[in-house]
Amino acid sequence: MDKYSDIINLPHHTSRTRNKMSIDKRAAQFAPFAALKGHKEAIIETERLTDKKIELDESEKIILNNKLLIIKNNLSKNPNVTITYFIKDNKKSGGRYVSITDSIKKIDIYNKLIITSNNTKINIYDIINITSMDINLEEE
Repeated sequence: MDKYSDIINLPHHTSRTRNKMSIDKRAAQFAPFAALKGHKEAIIETERLTDKKIELDESEKIILNNKLLIIKNNLSKNPNVTITYFIKDNKKSGGRYVSITDSIKKIDIYNKLIITSNNTKINIYDIINITSMDINLEEE
């Protein structure tokens, strides 16, 4: 104790030239430092899972094609259909499958697109299933 006995009872020093730092600014000095900017985001992106695109076999492609023909022949009835299709991920390999229920506005055979009434464009090659409560898609 005799090592600091000369200063132990002195009053706390207060600067005459600088204002006292606020508690927020003092706390910020001890906040964690992100030495690798974007590292946390990169880890989160790496952890995010994607699905692999399912490749349909020839018989499944024929069934899907028949369903599209039935829908095309019934466009005037404005049928609601549920389409399950693949959306490619922009950042990593794979993607995800989504289902949308809507009426079909147009089937663009030339560009291989289905355009729904809310203008969603779906590539025919990304579709894995189509169902409908309005029309029978099992007909030939």
